[in-house]
Amino acid sequence: MSKSDFSQNLLASSSKPQTASEKIPIIARSAVSTRARKTLDLVEQFVEQECIPSDIVFYSQLGEGEKRWTTYPSVIDDLKTRAKKLGLWNMFLPKNHFTEGAGFTNLEYGLMAEYLGKSRVASEATNCAAPDTGNMEVLAKYGNESQKKEWLQPLLDGKIRSAFLMTEPDVASSDATNITLTMKKEGDEYVLNGSKWWSSGAGDPRCEIYIVMGKSDPTNKDVYKQQSVILVPAATPGITVKRMLSVYGYDDAPHGHGHLTFHNVRVPASNMVLGPGRGFEIIQGRLGPGRIHHTMRCIGAAEKAVEWMISRINDPGKKTFGKPLSEHGVILEWIAKSRLEIDAARLIVLNAAMKIDESNAKGALKEIAEAKVMVPSMALTVIDRAVQSFGGAGVCQDTPLANMWAQIRTLRIADGPDEVHLQQMGKNENKRSREVREKLAWQKEIGKKMLKNYGVTERARL
Repeated sequence: MSKSDFSQNLLASSSKPQTASEKIPIIARSAVSTRARKTLDLVEQFVEQECIPSDIVFYSQLGEGEKRWTTYPSVIDDLKTRAKKLGLWNMFLPKNHFTEGAGFTNLEYGLMAEYLGKSRVASEATNCAAPDTGNMEVLAKYGNESQKKEWLQPLLDGKIRSAFLMTEPDVASSDATNITLTMKKEGDEYVLNGSKWWSSGAGDPRCEIYIVMGKSDPTNKDVYKQQSVILVPAATPGITVKRMLSVYGYDDAPHGHGHLTFHNVRVPASNMVLGPGRGFEIIQGRLGPGRIHHTMRCIGAAEKAVEWMISRINDPGKKTFGKPLSEHGVILEWIAKSRLEIDAARLIVLNAAMKIDESNAKGALKEIAEAKVMVPSMALTVIDRAVQSFGGAGVCQDTPLANMWAQIRTLRIADGPDEVHLQQMGKNENKRSREVREKLAWQKEIGKKMLKNYGVTERARL
């Protein structure tokens, strides 16, 4: 066999056609229902055959300039109609914690979300797009019946969109105790003053509700009970959208990432979620599942990058030094490493999803943190290889790679920077120090006794 034939066979051996359900890792297969497997195959077909081809239509319908912030591409509604007919709607709400969803587990949705991560429009088309998913979970878990009727149901129906306002420009928001937006009780209202930024979704013309975190009891001795979460209609007087922030130059219109100010914004006290001082409890309940949703989609983005890389290195018109890129050893190494890293990361994600299903997000803090830290970094590495294989084309608008890299880079900061999670994981792991030291000392002592019993003296390991 020639070197060229060997290279082609190596690439072909890992790309035999399989349905999505056939690719479920064996370690998780028994935990996926027959219904979920059928739905997973439908999701794959819907994304690959309808959503990905629609991505270019979405961007084209947006147009150019300022009108991109007021334009709602009609292709989204067409895809939503199609998704509803296929039964691909609200799959993200896990059945063991909520009754409002489609009846899947976190594990089952994790497998589906991987495919949603391959398309710009797929998550929204199936009503599984952030930040609405996390906001719907907040309302479903913590909202009262009135709040659910007014805001949750329209979100579940895909009629409106929402934003989550927590991060602030003037403090280090990775420590949420630093939040400074004030919530002062005046009669049967709360008056809000302060500013928020990175309010993703605030630019969408259909965004009608903000879920806002602020300080309602700044003098409370327990710093974790100073904060509250309140529902603020987007049209409330006193709110100013100062600007839309860009992500490495991308503005993500019409979704957007807003910088907002609140000046004497009055909100009914009945809009308080769960109760005053319960803000930390709510955001922890929200961010846990949100973190895992992001990592699920990252797996799909990494898979898409590998597809683009394989296509590029086998392009007969793109030869270097007289042969295709696929015949260069370093390129094949990129492909192999990417496959190893994606498959390993997928297991980390699915393990976290299964742990949440077994307990809840609080019971899966370690597993969620592992996925949150590892998976975006993996995806960035894989995308970077794909970019490198394209050369100049990889960093411009001719492929989706540059935009994918920019979006995923934010995930090392969003929902808590990697460093915060690593520090907590390190602290928790180090709690075993006494146990480990005692075990090693015991093993050493037993070893000495065994040397004596066998009548030998200790020798250095060579």
